[in-house]
Amino acid sequence: MSRQMSATLRLGLPTVLPAVLTAALVWGVGLPAGAAEASPLEIPEIHGFLQAHGAARLGGVGCDPGTACDGPFNEQRLQLKAEGGGLEGALGYAGKIDLLHDAALGESEADIRELYADYNAERYTLRAGRQVVTWGVADLLFINDTFPKDWTAFYGGLPLEYLKRGSDALRLDLFPEFADVQLVLADFRPDRLPDRERFVFPGQAIQAELDEPSGLEVGLRVSRYIGSWDGALYLSRTHYRAPALRQVGAIWQGGFPRLNAYGASLSGPLGSGVLNLEAGYYDSVEDRDGNDPAIENSQTRLLAGYSRQIGADTTLGVQGYVEWMHDHDAYRRTLPAGQTERDELRGVATLRLTRFQMHQTLRLSLFAFWGISEGDGYIIPSARYAFSDALWGEVGANLLVGDRSGQFGVLGDNDNLYMTLRYAF
Repeated sequence: MSRQMSATLRLGLPTVLPAVLTAALVWGVGLPAGAAEASPLEIPEIHGFLQAHGAARLGGVGCDPGTACDGPFNEQRLQLKAEGGGLEGALGYAGKIDLLHDAALGESEADIRELYADYNAERYTLRAGRQVVTWGVADLLFINDTFPKDWTAFYGGLPLEYLKRGSDALRLDLFPEFADVQLVLADFRPDRLPDRERFVFPGQAIQAELDEPSGLEVGLRVSRYIGSWDGALYLSRTHYRAPALRQVGAIWQGGFPRLNAYGASLSGPLGSGVLNLEAGYYDSVEDRDGNDPAIENSQTRLLAGYSRQIGADTTLGVQGYVEWMHDHDAYRRTLPAGQTERDELRGVATLRLTRFQMHQTLRLSLFAFWGISEGDGYIIPSARYAFSDALWGEVGANLLVGDRSGQFGVLGDNDNLYMTLRYAF
């Protein structure tokens, strides 16, 4: 996978934006009363942080020459954030830019993480630009959240906020009486996957020519409270975020197949804790019969989770997750020789244990995945200490165990210890 982080936004919305804005203004009765005489945009507030992050790989498996997988992360990062508004709250804007020096790879770059403008009316809000969109109720398991992720940052121990990548999108939130409605129109952006520059993988490296989709992706969420329970329905016309690869002669080629996703979630109190339920159907548009081994089969995904406080300053959360691959017989029949066969049913369980001590300045955390059907796991212990309101440090580990053919086990040579130090201003 190539590493591309753009310092400029690329919004493919020029033909759609005017029509959406016009309809929204008519429906939402325009600017609030008196906004025309209001003051112009406010001077933005500037803040941010300085962060150092390092990770050292454990184990003795050799790395590819010229890579940084022995020390996959050694970076210094300055984030600048600006936000402001005007017209008595009708307009708003925000931006986050990271200036990064990557000592492990010997590179420096700028990454626009967020940059958007808001328009707020009584019956709707409109946001345009690079933004992070999060859907669903699961904890680090994603069903209806089909938006881009950064798995390289996740497996390298970067703060959890770096798991989500911003989407270049137009987001419209409507507030009719019957429900809250969110519509997202976005350009495609792929997941950032672990690569051989920082990680160790079995087998030979593959250089692939990738074609990214053009045109807009569409996401729709409709949510409302039913008593004390929060329910939502989801629909996405999108693409798989990881490429499908096939060999054509001596060349590997790939693309990002079309995906339609339909789902629902429900979250609310049960006993002394919170119950989360989520389901989704993944319609693999380009492989509905399951005969193309390069493209994911359609799937049904189900999740149930429960969390509660189990003691003073201690919480426990557990989840059970199942993927059911449709047309598994066709998948088996067309699977190339030498490839590991995936199960028709894949189950994963997770556990999150969090405890605060020392007047909540010390947070001890354990998150663990266990692949029930694949016999592998991923364990993330960590400890974070707040030295002051502005300064905190964290140490932790990413430990990958079990069968080397499983989703987590395939990264089994990449156990690492990490440390992060951040000063906010």
